[in-house]
Amino acid sequence: MSSVETAPERAPQRPAAFGLTAETLYDKCVALARNLWWSWHAEVINLFRDLDPIRWRQLDHNPIALLSEFTPERLEMRASELVLYSRINQAYRRLKEYLTETPAWGRTHSGVLGSMPVAYFSLEFGVHESVPIYSGGLGVLSGDHIKSASGLGVPLVAVGLFYDQGYFKQHLDINGWQSEEYLDTKVENLPMEPALGADGKPITVRIDTRTGKLLAKVWLMRVGRVRLYLLDCDVPGNSPEDRELTARLYGGDNRTRVRQELVAGVGGIRALRALGITPGVYHLNEGHSAFATLEAIRMRMKDDGVSFDAALREVAQHTVFTTHTPVPAGHDRFDRNLIEEHLGPLRDELGISTEQLMGMGRVEPQNEHETFCMTVLGLKLSRKANAVSSLHGHVTRRMWAHLWPWRVEEEIPIGHITNGVHIESWLAWQMQQLYDRYFPANWMRRMGEPDVWQTIFEIDPGELWETHYALKNLLLAFVRRRVSRQCRRRGESDEAVEAARNILDPNILTIGFARRFATYKRATMILGDLDRLAAMVNDPQRPLQIIFAGKAHPADEPGKQLIQRIANLRHDPRFANRIAFVEDYDINVCRHLIQGVDVWLNNPRRPLEASGTSGQKAVLNGALNLSVLDGWWAEAYDGANGFAIGKGASHVDDRVTDARDSADLYRTLCEEVIPLYYDHDVDGLPRNWIKRMMNSISSLAWRFSAARMVADYVRHTYLPASGGLSCDMSVK
Repeated sequence: MSSVETAPERAPQRPAAFGLTAETLYDKCVALARNLWWSWHAEVINLFRDLDPIRWRQLDHNPIALLSEFTPERLEMRASELVLYSRINQAYRRLKEYLTETPAWGRTHSGVLGSMPVAYFSLEFGVHESVPIYSGGLGVLSGDHIKSASGLGVPLVAVGLFYDQGYFKQHLDINGWQSEEYLDTKVENLPMEPALGADGKPITVRIDTRTGKLLAKVWLMRVGRVRLYLLDCDVPGNSPEDRELTARLYGGDNRTRVRQELVAGVGGIRALRALGITPGVYHLNEGHSAFATLEAIRMRMKDDGVSFDAALREVAQHTVFTTHTPVPAGHDRFDRNLIEEHLGPLRDELGISTEQLMGMGRVEPQNEHETFCMTVLGLKLSRKANAVSSLHGHVTRRMWAHLWPWRVEEEIPIGHITNGVHIESWLAWQMQQLYDRYFPANWMRRMGEPDVWQTIFEIDPGELWETHYALKNLLLAFVRRRVSRQCRRRGESDEAVEAARNILDPNILTIGFARRFATYKRATMILGDLDRLAAMVNDPQRPLQIIFAGKAHPADEPGKQLIQRIANLRHDPRFANRIAFVEDYDINVCRHLIQGVDVWLNNPRRPLEASGTSGQKAVLNGALNLSVLDGWWAEAYDGANGFAIGKGASHVDDRVTDARDSADLYRTLCEEVIPLYYDHDVDGLPRNWIKRMMNSISSLAWRFSAARMVADYVRHTYLPASGGLSCDMSVK
């Protein structure tokens, strides 16, 4: 008789266990699954995984989808088999305590935000891989921002769009060429519910354009203490075309983009009004949602009868604008006809001319040949603007200096707040357990304090290395599974599938490179001299191996060519077992890579990396950064906490810069990285490498955390913008 048939006979013969009925037990699990708080608590993740490890992986770690396959009775039976009752109870109790607790930091530092919260606008949010409404770095940064705001207790609500097809799934064909697949997301499998107004009815907002109305319903997603509101145009009353408007992230042409941004900005402000939320601060994360300022001005004029100029000054005073893009092509621009079609009715209510409106989005307001730039609108309609690293601040002030022609560059009102990462989301569970044994009690509540991280030097080097080695083995097992699956999908031979199951070696120096495949990120720089690389990869004493991952935008042919070049190295016998490309880069792939590699490689063309956060995630888990001195690494590298490519300078000729950086990458690998990694003592430990790991963790983890980042936003932008009193105290 099968185990399924005999299982009911082994089930506990009592109506309730630990005071729980089967229905109550199930309801508690559902409550846990419907708040994304679980996604940064390893013990809850492990709880869901233990229910059914195979289905957990197949369902992309989605607890709602997993629970939908259980009845209350089956869940109770599984809980009894694995003794999960106390774990479920404890997790549920912790969630309830978390939601009702007011953290000391937020209580002390948030000031007037408690009555008028921050409204944080972003076009994408990367909270967890099971909620595919992000494409990459910007979305993951937004997710880390709101998770850290939740942890600190900063009063904040978030606004974005719901993409029912999300960003594309990436597949490489037999020739290594990227193709894109869009899949419909089942709303019932997401932790969302309709947002309700004061009348208890679901909210739908309306936006009028010159060519008709746009409607968007509003969803509520809970991310710890933060409420994330997502607008969705797939509603009756919209045209078939408009019902698809929010289907895909960064899809379609300029007309699709301006309509999405109209919904996010204008629709987002109207959704907050319908919810009864009066923000004290509008935080625009990138220019995509800058139309929100125009709607806020309109409401101020309508509510209180003030003039356009007075309303503009007041809204600008309450607006914080963050720009992430040092590349001119990355800033959205729209022509006069698109702006008039979509903003015309709003412009009428503002009482301004088309030229006035266009001028708000132009560097030169009277230049009729200049298009409307969303970043210019964001900069003009905010009084607190920031870049996302120190170097990016210099680049941004230079880029937009013409907006303030009467000021010298150093006085242009754009500061910087360097990005950080949400430690709880990216720190490996195994590494957290190690830290828990050595770090001060409740260290996770004090992770912004430098002294806490100095405890890393008290950890036994062998124990730290053993933990890292275990994570590396988990990574390689993951890569082998994914690559062999890729081979099967492409219809490759059984021999190729079997070979993929045996690629890579945990005893070899492992380099990770994963990010968006834009050409300026120079993914193939390490392939500049294939003969030399082959000799390094196959060195009998000190070999290395490389794992690549990343997506190119569907319209980016050069980016796809870079992927193809890397992927096709599998056909070269010199690299077949030492270089792997993992398809469909997402939060899950990123998590495995940054937790398991020895070295995190980043070699953008300076100064085009605004900040970069993947290397910050790697720091937490002991990986060492090997990077050009750009973005965050330009203010992080101290000579003993990682490795640098170049000296922080760029030639006026990009070809010279690329050749120089490529040569320095090879030099750094051969003279610094490889010798240090393979320099083992009598116990088989690379002591000097481990010391550099400790230097990296102790000097960088606290500085580049999202808790520090959000605290900086509170002190330096949110409180001044809200009219509150700023204070300059550390995160505790």
